Amino acid sequence: MADKKFILNADDFGMSVDYNRAVLQGYGVGILKSASICANGKAFDSAVNEILPECPNLGIGVHLNIIEGEAITKCNLLTDDNGKFNQGYLALILKSKNKSFRQQIENEFRAQIEKVIKYVQPDHIDSHVHTHAIPEIFKIVIRLAKEYNIPYIRTQYEKFYMIPNFSKHLCFGYPINIIKVILLNYFTCKNKKILKDFPIKTNDYLIGVGYTGMMDNSSIEYGLEALPEEDMIVEALIHPCKYLSNTQNQHFKEFLITQSKEIENKIFRLGFEVTNYKVLR
Repeated sequence: MADKKFILNADDFGMSVDYNRAVLQGYGVGILKSASICANGKAFDSAVNEILPECPNLGIGVHLNIIEGEAITKCNLLTDDNGKFNQGYLALILKSKNKSFRQQIENEFRAQIEKVIKYVQPDHIDSHVHTHAIPEIFKIVIRLAKEYNIPYIRTQYEKFYMIPNFSKHLCFGYPINIIKVILLNYFTCKNKKILKDFPIKTNDYLIGVGYTGMMDNSSIEYGLEALPEEDMIVEALIHPCKYLSNTQNQHFKEFLITQSKEIENKIFRLGFEVTNYKVLR
């Protein structure tokens, strides 16, 4: 029987009190065992001081962020005059060959990692909007992972699959998501070659790119069913948020995944053990 590990990870931990509340309640139910924290998030202090003490076995990743919010360091090539990040994904790809640009990214990433390490030793690294997948940026991150003894880095290889629900495929976002899958799969193939020279591990598959903005139980179920029967680590990323109102919001729907015994049972029936990188390290 294949040794199959499943990690449900909550990205954007620390972005707001509502995101933090979702992590706490998701952890309490059982299948949410991992979260990635934004060092520059507005609710970072609340996350580390109020939520983490209540979640002693929660795996924690550093959710590197050079897309949204304010920088921790002075990095004028990445921000506007007010210190807020203003570089889009395409700009990051095009400018990643520039040595000065990469140095500012490294300085910012280092500061974010060190801020998290003051409170908890992270077990993995990922990033907001997958910026660390860009190969020149990935090289920076893998060196930092080694330096700070962080054993896992997220890679983004997602096996193509389709959910038998036409409404998910008729929206404007779906074709954009497919382009993201193709690009990130290409980056992952390049990045895994780099990983061979470092003592850093990664997941084998990711679920959550092709159905970004549409994640629910079926997105995880059909994503897992599409995978081969082999030893693997699969990570599914969600952005759960416990809103006090507007329960039809997509982030609230992703919160409901963490509360679902139905998907938990389905994961087990497919032969997966629910875990986190903290245990696997």
